[in-house]
Amino acid sequence: MLASDRAFSGFAVDDIDAARAFYGEVLGIGVETVDEEAGLIRLDVGGCDPGVFVYAKPDHRPATYTILNFPVDDVEQAVGELAARGVAFERYEGFDQDERGIARGMGPAIAWFRDPAGNILAVPEEPA
Repeated sequence: MLASDRAFSGFAVDDIDAARAFYGEVLGIGVETVDEEAGLIRLDVGGCDPGVFVYAKPDHRPATYTILNFPVDDVEQAVGELAARGVAFERYEGFDQDERGIARGMGPAIAWFRDPAGNILAVPEEPA
């Protein structure tokens, strides 16, 4: 019934303007306003059609898990570029993370960070 090649995802934030600026300006993702009045934007992320929807929710509570992954070829380079743009990386107990917050040894090298609403995002390194 639901098997199809067309599914998409969405998540909530508490401030749609802060999300628009963060995803568009800091992360450099294409952002389209879908409905200004309703507080709905669409992130133009590769491989996800029609994209990822982000919506304003006044009683938003940040996700306690990774809501969006941005696979990269070189996690060291991605972390360096994001840090230069003011992104702070998370540290978690139980993960062997270096001084920059990159975890290794439990799957692909990966680093986590948060959006302005506190949702957790990640940059995992794709295997070569």
